[in-house]
Amino acid sequence: MDRHVVAGIDGSPESRAAAHWAAREALRRGAALRLVHAWQLHARPAANVPLDMTERSFARQILAEALDSVRAAHPGLQVVDQQVKGSPVTALLAAGERAELMVLGSRGLSGFVGFLLGSVSARVVARSSRPVVLVRAGENVADEHFPVPDGVAPDEIPEIPYRDVVLGLDTGQPCDDLLEFAFEAARRRGAALRVIHTFTVPPGYATADRVVPPPGPELLAEHEHAVVATLRPWCEKFPEVAVTETVVEGRAATELTRAASGAALVVVGRRLRDIRLGGHGGPVTHAVLHHAGCPVAVVAHV
Repeated sequence: MDRHVVAGIDGSPESRAAAHWAAREALRRGAALRLVHAWQLHARPAANVPLDMTERSFARQILAEALDSVRAAHPGLQVVDQQVKGSPVTALLAAGERAELMVLGSRGLSGFVGFLLGSVSARVVARSSRPVVLVRAGENVADEHFPVPDGVAPDEIPEIPYRDVVLGLDTGQPCDDLLEFAFEAARRRGAALRVIHTFTVPPGYATADRVVPPPGPELLAEHEHAVVATLRPWCEKFPEVAVTETVVEGRAATELTRAASGAALVVVGRRLRDIRLGGHGGPVTHAVLHHAGCPVAVVAHV
């Protein structure tokens, strides 16, 4: 299997939603889908393992149910499954290295969903060098599109235009991987790309004889110019993508979370760090993952 998308499976409603989102994304990319479930042998089986099943057979059942569900919903998609004995984090990171994209479930405000009481997805997002998308339970195909008119059949929903793709842009640290991912996501969906850039106004400062006020409208114009300059080569590369820019004073996490309420996907970046120092997503990414109401793509970059 060359080009493929990976979805992590753990039997939770979040991971089932992630598997179906990953299936739709694989179809958009013309790629295959790999469902990955990792399990570990414990001295005492987990409470959710039925008494008449071993941990291995229960893990196999979880993966088989996800596989059957995805194949039934997407009969034209090539889907394979992979059951791994060992650390879920290690298994997912290894699977993700060969994939175009990894998709995992998220519980939002209550933390990341995972195989080990919520720790797995958080650690995968923080350490993966490949893009990772977090999906909430209940996310379905209709949520990616604008409101469906009355009388539209379920199989007609994909014909309804997609909601916007939202990109959080830091012009001080622009990244080709992040920008390309966002533009490609919008292009595949035939969606508009809404780019959000925030800034803060520095406080006034005192000189020997007076107080210098903070800059006014010229600061906004400076940031608007930086956004346009950053996006220009990408707009030329993707002329079919309609782009709007929102430049506003404020907190990036707040503005991105607000924009997520009407979006198909929010795209944020995460700077790659030496794993020995412990990877993490940064405060903006962390806040968006916990509060955004739509799927969130985290793109690692240098």
